Amino acid sequence: MLAMLRKYHIDKIIIAVILLALLITPLGRLKGGDNPLFNNSILLSFTQMFMLITLASNWNLTGGFTGYLDFGHAVFFGLGAYGTAIMMTKRAWGFGGALVIGAIVATVFAFMIGSATLRLKGPYFSIAMLGTFYAVREIIRVARPITNGGSGMTVPFFRYDVAGWLEKLGFANAADFKLIVYERYFFYYLTFFHAVLIIVLIWWIRRSEFGSSLVAIREDEVGAEMRGINTTAHKIMAFMIAAFSSGLVGGMWAFQNTFIDPDVVFFEARTLDYVMMTMLGGLGTVLGPAIGAVTLYWMRDVIWANFLDYHLVVEGVLLIIIVLFVPEGIIGTIKDPS
Repeated sequence: MLAMLRKYHIDKIIIAVILLALLITPLGRLKGGDNPLFNNSILLSFTQMFMLITLASNWNLTGGFTGYLDFGHAVFFGLGAYGTAIMMTKRAWGFGGALVIGAIVATVFAFMIGSATLRLKGPYFSIAMLGTFYAVREIIRVARPITNGGSGMTVPFFRYDVAGWLEKLGFANAADFKLIVYERYFFYYLTFFHAVLIIVLIWWIRRSEFGSSLVAIREDEVGAEMRGINTTAHKIMAFMIAAFSSGLVGGMWAFQNTFIDPDVVFFEARTLDYVMMTMLGGLGTVLGPAIGAVTLYWMRDVIWANFLDYHLVVEGVLLIIIVLFVPEGIIGTIKDPS
């Protein structure tokens, strides 16, 4: 089936149509209008889904490509959120600069902790990262002068007037379009382009020599070392790329929610979600995490709407069924329907 789609480039056409629809459909405020297809609730749902797609793709870069299952990956999301919020509230930085600083904080931490933990193998690495996650959360909780501890931090709200920007650039009739993009529209497009960018980046990595080295590490790390691959350096680089992207998502999430605290930001189930989404879509594939994230997100919406009192039970049963009957993920099943 997948071969037939590729033969006629139908898969590329479908992806292009979906991306184009996601790009232009929300533009419902032209000339003061509104778009019933994208109300505030749907816009927020898609924004959250784009974040999950990016986070699952980031986790897949290490967990899927190198085979190192990181059970503490949400620590980079949390550091990005707190790094961004601290720069905005304590140092009065602008959004863009604070967002980049938050991502850099997550990346530097990934380099430091990865230099130690990525030398471990199998479950030892996974447990070490889980312990790191809990340790960082407690440090954030007790560092009250910087993080406000368990009381949390309020992140400033902001909005962007695109019509005003266009007028300053010389578009005299820009105001006629009344294209005022509030916080929800801004974050929709920010998270959309970030998700697309990280998927394209992973697609390129998968086809590069660097990506081939990561897969070689997953298949046989000792053999990869014997072929001259610096396995530690490759793992750390993948770790840092994933951490930077997750740090960006953490900063975006902090601004969208306008309030953060250690228990919400450093929530254990976050990493578990990344793992489930990646395995559901296809571990070690380019589009698998995105497909898994979309599937799990909307599946949970349906479960919550129909089985509110038993949603965890129903979700658990469905996931067990998926693991038993779709062990290779959705992508793997499409490639080999037998």
